[in-house]
Amino acid sequence: MSHSCVVQRKVSSPSNAASEFSDVYDNEIPIVLVVGSNRPKLFPVSFMMSVPSGPFILWQKWGKDQGNLTPGVRWIWPWYNRISHIVTRATITYNAPAKDCPTADNIMVNVDLSLTFRIGPDIDAARNFVYRLGAGRLNDLLCSVTEESIRGLVYSVTHDKVNDLREDFALGMLSTLNQKTAQYGIQIMNVKITEVILPRELWQRLERTTAFKTKLDEQEKTHENRVKQLNDSHFTTIQTIEKENARAVQNIKAAQKRFEIQRRENEDKASGDARVKEVTAASNADVAMRAALGNEKASMTMARQSAEAILKKVEVDCHKMKVDAQQKARVDVKESQAQLKVSESNAEAMLAKAEAEELGAKELAEKRKYDLEWTRIDVLKKFAEKEGRKLFITGSKGQGIMQDLVPASKSFTT
Repeated sequence: MSHSCVVQRKVSSPSNAASEFSDVYDNEIPIVLVVGSNRPKLFPVSFMMSVPSGPFILWQKWGKDQGNLTPGVRWIWPWYNRISHIVTRATITYNAPAKDCPTADNIMVNVDLSLTFRIGPDIDAARNFVYRLGAGRLNDLLCSVTEESIRGLVYSVTHDKVNDLREDFALGMLSTLNQKTAQYGIQIMNVKITEVILPRELWQRLERTTAFKTKLDEQEKTHENRVKQLNDSHFTTIQTIEKENARAVQNIKAAQKRFEIQRRENEDKASGDARVKEVTAASNADVAMRAALGNEKASMTMARQSAEAILKKVEVDCHKMKVDAQQKARVDVKESQAQLKVSESNAEAMLAKAEAEELGAKELAEKRKYDLEWTRIDVLKKFAEKEGRKLFITGSKGQGIMQDLVPASKSFTT
């Protein structure tokens, strides 16, 4: 980068201002144009004067500043009036490289600085710039301030930190230049360090170091990416397992819920079946109870009827046996009486015989009663041992049967 230089040039006519401002050679940037003397040689006036539009136009009358001249055509322009300065309104880019600037560790570096400025914003600022500073002194001011600032910045840091201070230096430089040039109508728009050049060998070493650091950064990023992938994979696996576990738990809960519903249904069904069975059993028990009561009544009736029949039969048999015994006894008595009457005529021998016969008849009657009683007892025994339906006999008849079953309590009478 070459150092720029702002200059003031002469121009023969104001109409050539635009082409003259755009004509930059040898890094010279024209910012002020001075129009040559328009004093006529033959005529004291000029018939026409063209004033260009765009830049600030300053004019003088008899050498005294008259301020701004509006653009347009001026007819009958006398020689004592003249356009003194044409000041550009354009934004100027100024390059100010600084070579062999020592750093804090005594490394020489080259710093390229570029700034942009303009003159303005109004005619008063342009007049202030032209009459108080001028292009030449502005160039000297920019050179000295930028050189001093760059070298001070570079010397404050080591060579590896120079590039890190670009933005901070630009802000500080902008503030410093504005403070020193604002009073002259100069506005510094921007300051930028475009390049910092280190010695070639050092630059190569730093390049290799930077490349190695870049490679390390890439490896770290690759490693971080790999770790992130592993973490993401692990997280995804955990989420999958958690989702599977959640689904399994949900399935288990659903199965548990279905089981509880089925259990309640089974309990309700079992309870219903139990109630039905209970009602059925109660009904069956009631029917069985009623049937048992009926059977009991029927059995008691049949037993009573059977007992009455047996009792009647026994009574009839007993009565018949008694009648037979009495009849036989009467027959025997009759026979004995007949024999007694027959024997009455016999002597005492016949009486003794009759008495013997009478004694024998009494013993025979006792024996027959004894045999009859045992026969009756055998009948009752067989009746009691009879298999099948049991008869229940109560009351006086039952008591009589019990007394008949005990011979010791029976009194045998004729």
